[in-house]
Amino acid sequence: MFTRVARRAFTTTRVNPYKVTVLGAGGGIGQPLSLLLKLNHKVTDLRLYDLKGAPGVAADLSHIPTNSKVSGFAPDNNGLSQALSNTDVVLIPAGVPRKPGMTRDDLFSINASIVRDLASAAGEAAPNAKILVISNPVNSTVPIVAESLKKKGVYSPNRLFGVTTLDSIRASRFISEVQGTNPTQEHVNVVGGHSGITILPLISQTKYSNMDKATKDALIHRIQFGGDEVVKAKDGAGSATLSMAQAGAVFANAVLSGLAGERDVVANSFVDSPLYKSEGIDFFSSPITLGPEGVTKIHPIGEISSEEAELLAKAKETLKKNIEKGVQFVNN
Repeated sequence: MFTRVARRAFTTTRVNPYKVTVLGAGGGIGQPLSLLLKLNHKVTDLRLYDLKGAPGVAADLSHIPTNSKVSGFAPDNNGLSQALSNTDVVLIPAGVPRKPGMTRDDLFSINASIVRDLASAAGEAAPNAKILVISNPVNSTVPIVAESLKKKGVYSPNRLFGVTTLDSIRASRFISEVQGTNPTQEHVNVVGGHSGITILPLISQTKYSNMDKATKDALIHRIQFGGDEVVKAKDGAGSATLSMAQAGAVFANAVLSGLAGERDVVANSFVDSPLYKSEGIDFFSSPITLGPEGVTKIHPIGEISSEEAELLAKAKETLKKNIEKGVQFVNN
């Protein structure tokens, strides 16, 4: 699904012009993400915002000869509102990175207020924009954005997305390493959430469903906790920034493809979903179809094995708590 969309990202085909805003463009994810968006010919107006550094990043990127204007904004002179004004797509990678020993949920107390304030600003300046949340913990920050937009009276479930694409591209890479195959030809349906055991790669739906249990368990664990590898390898100097930037760019391209009216654009994302609302889980990641208005269809997760059903049950327990935590943060 993702590879099909990704291959179209850098073609020279004439497309509709779209305005895209990156909030947190000066950070470890924001800078490479902004670069990838500058190379996407669907983006003709790229706005970069951060507390510091965004004008410099914009000046740097502006020298790249693609058909897009790049502007950098800082907090002064109403910069946040200017960066968001009438934009089509907003990406939010703003926040602090994970450090050794931290989980995505450990980041909550720091990143929650950052995301809340940016969401409120987007609700005022770009009420119709598609909002793509990258800031961790996504399981909680997406509900925070939803509640913040509700307070502004502009919440639309089909326009809010939690970017879980990193789990999908990791799954493609990791399963290809196990099988000795080309990762660009692999796809794993990764559902649930975007943190630890809430990440559920459905190996039973791949052509490797008969993989031996030990190998499969190790693969699932690596997909769920792949971010820890990067944090450890960077020795406290950062978390997954480059791979997350690629994931954000791939999903942003899928959203832009949907906006452009391309057919059958399907990707996985953490969205306001009916799949498990009866169990009190208002958000869930599964395949969705994207169109001009955002989400046009939410697909069920499909048939799963008994082992995956057990993992799903555990994932939902944690996911429900994560979602409630985000909702309570805004409402309290």
